[in-house]
Amino acid sequence: MPAPKKTGRRALSVTSAALTALLALAPAALAAPSPSAGASASPSATPPASMSIVGGTRLGKPGTQVDLAGGAPVLPKDLTARSWIVADAESGEVLAAHNAHWRLAPASTLKMLFADTLLPKWPKTTRHKVAPSDLAGIGAGSSMVGVKEGETYSVHDLWLGVFLRSGNDAVHVLSAMNGGVENTVREMNEHAGELQALDTYVVSPDGYDAPKQVSSAYDLTLFARSGLQKKDFREYASTVSAEFPGETEKDEKGVTSRKPFEIQNTNRLLSGASDVDVYPGIAGVKNGNTTNAGSTFTGVAEQGGRVLLVTVMNPAKDESNEVYKETARLFDWGFQAAGKVEPVGELVAPRSAVQASPAPDTGAPAGEAGGTGNTGKGAAGTNPVAGAPAANGSSGVGTAAGIAGGLLVLLAGGVFLINRKWPLPDLVRRRTRP
Repeated sequence: MPAPKKTGRRALSVTSAALTALLALAPAALAAPSPSAGASASPSATPPASMSIVGGTRLGKPGTQVDLAGGAPVLPKDLTARSWIVADAESGEVLAAHNAHWRLAPASTLKMLFADTLLPKWPKTTRHKVAPSDLAGIGAGSSMVGVKEGETYSVHDLWLGVFLRSGNDAVHVLSAMNGGVENTVREMNEHAGELQALDTYVVSPDGYDAPKQVSSAYDLTLFARSGLQKKDFREYASTVSAEFPGETEKDEKGVTSRKPFEIQNTNRLLSGASDVDVYPGIAGVKNGNTTNAGSTFTGVAEQGGRVLLVTVMNPAKDESNEVYKETARLFDWGFQAAGKVEPVGELVAPRSAVQASPAPDTGAPAGEAGGTGNTGKGAAGTNPVAGAPAANGSSGVGTAAGIAGGLLVLLAGGVFLINRKWPLPDLVRRRTRP
């Protein structure tokens, strides 16, 4: 008798998981072209016809991708962002997306990758005296929290400056503590490769506009999802206001003191504004704004036990706080649509998680049919830029063809990886102020 027809959700699980497995073998061939192959600080007004298919083939198509089932609400009609994505933070299902893999300037949302990479490095109580060299190279017009050379700060203080005020001065001090900007950028690119964030190429750790520095709504969402696994990340991202150490001063008697000053989170869905309400259930994550990037934002919110991630990049509408308004509308839609739409893709797991998964039972002896000998270094261990030429100098076209054939074999054999849920334990959940 004929095999039962798969549902759309089941078919997606097979296809996307098979793609995830293949990404562990040769991620560059499934990703978009390298930034060095044409990306610029000022991308075209329209998305490329072909983009990365990490997370599913639908996510590589330009335009809006959504599958509305019976009873599902329609998407908001007044969305002007170049790129956006709505995803379940825990299951990884992408509910809807628009140009999800379009490589664009990320602005300070890139600080999520910075934090996810460096947060485990030092205890909160570690203290550092700022040298003049620590603050060298900060871009003109950068957002600053007020770090002063010659003053001593705890790592906790510096992370508050990064998350709340998007302080490029705090980023540069932490980078100096990490062996310098160049080393930090290298580690960020390696970590992006580990997360399978293959649209991303880091040049400046603070997200300041730089030639060829790009990311995507999809990748920024991966960074947020990974960071939210860390308790400190969750706490900093959800902090509305805090005190930051001021400059040392002497009084008339020669007694020195440092009077702290208050800093507020610039995430308007968390702290509110005259034209933006605090979003119910908001718990972070990070906003940004530069000349090339426009406004960018990734947010996480929980309602009714469901946690959603929304990323919005560069709204065209020139209104105050538009990026937050469009994010709020997408959150509203996502919470109403969850369970009523077929996912159009998924947020892939980190490379190490894929490799740690039990090998699927193909019925072949160990070492055959799917044994790759892959060490997992790939882009993460060498050049994390997606689409980089193969080691033999080839363009990767032959590799891509081989992968396509391998994908058909995997799908024909029904081999797939189980999409594990990523729980977010003790997520700091915000509530609307009374």
